[in-house]
Amino acid sequence: MTAAGHIDDLIDFVAASPTSYHAADEAARRFDAAGFAWQDEAEPWDASPGGHYIVRDGSVVAWRIADDADPTLGFRIVGAHTDSPTFKVKPHPDVDRLGWGQVGVEVYGGALLNSWLDRELGIAGRIVDATGQQHLVRTGALMRIPQLAIHLDRAVNDEGLKLDRQLHTQPVWTIASPHPSVLAVVASDTGLGADDIVGFDLFAFDTARGTRFGGDAEFLACGRLDNLSSVHAGLVALLDAEDTSGAIPVFAAFDHEEVGSGSRSGAAGPILADVLERIAYSLGANHDERLRAYARSMCMSSDAGHAIHPNYPGRHDPANQPLAGAGPLLKLNANQRYASDAPGTAVWHRACQAAGVPYQPFVSNNQVPCGSTIGPITATRLGITTVDVGVPLLSMHSAREMCAIADPYRLARALRAYWSAD
Repeated sequence: MTAAGHIDDLIDFVAASPTSYHAADEAARRFDAAGFAWQDEAEPWDASPGGHYIVRDGSVVAWRIADDADPTLGFRIVGAHTDSPTFKVKPHPDVDRLGWGQVGVEVYGGALLNSWLDRELGIAGRIVDATGQQHLVRTGALMRIPQLAIHLDRAVNDEGLKLDRQLHTQPVWTIASPHPSVLAVVASDTGLGADDIVGFDLFAFDTARGTRFGGDAEFLACGRLDNLSSVHAGLVALLDAEDTSGAIPVFAAFDHEEVGSGSRSGAAGPILADVLERIAYSLGANHDERLRAYARSMCMSSDAGHAIHPNYPGRHDPANQPLAGAGPLLKLNANQRYASDAPGTAVWHRACQAAGVPYQPFVSNNQVPCGSTIGPITATRLGITTVDVGVPLLSMHSAREMCAIADPYRLARALRAYWSAD
């Protein structure tokens, strides 16, 4: 696949993945098409050679077993996350204010709030009926968070936009009287009515499709690049990897990273450890052999990072200034907000070298504390060497982020080499 083809496929993947549940479902669809077998977690573990995967809520974990896999074979893991900052629909979502029908929402993660204003938003996620059956749902353009006109706030350009998370972020969606139920609209394609829904996890998403722009179409503008750029790169790399017999390749795309990873499908939960243990035990490993396999294992934590911003150079380190289009990032932090260390860096270096891919170190300005990733969580839970990498972005946590079109492709090639190399 070329860089252009990779970006076209990434745009399609993001469009199919308005929420973490949809991202896991789209990944599962692609694994099915590639001949991977779905593993029911409530059934005995399948240790047969070939590809396998599980889906747990908004997370997906896939792996491949070689014909000659033995109980002490290490795991070569790529980790990413399926969720992105957005707004989650609250219980009793129908809000009537001054004749406007609005949707009650709660901020999810560290969203750049102003970027969500004046965009046509849909609602997507999962609903559960009284029988416990889950249904994936998504609407078209349904709602909008309208910005206050400058005539009513003359100082906004001089004093800055200040948004009250409760008062100023509730979308409008109807002026019909009486206001219909927004849940009925969301569920309309399932045949369920609003009264049939007993539970839901619903989120706002920007309905605008990703697009290329710039001189020679150098850039991609798209929602949810943090972190579907990594989910897509890992998925493509695993399906393309050729000789993975030196270790068991594992791809883990977790949910809830943007809110701390503390859930049954998050990196701080048991999902990855569950999968690794059950793989090891299905191959006949005892407890000691499983720990020996862990000692031979490694994780690439792939999450988007920051490119140098030309309008705010003072927010970046003066010596380490990664540029969009110059290759994926190696993310380092002295305070272990990223898990990268020297041995992990050497593995990343060899993978990039094998793939013919340049990479760039990223470290924060000392006055601007950085975020964190699943990397330190995975290293802590499993005790394995972990290195943090990812695509450099501008406008991270905006409703519409941007990257250079070359970098997601290079990331996928480096991850493929990491899985395929000796």
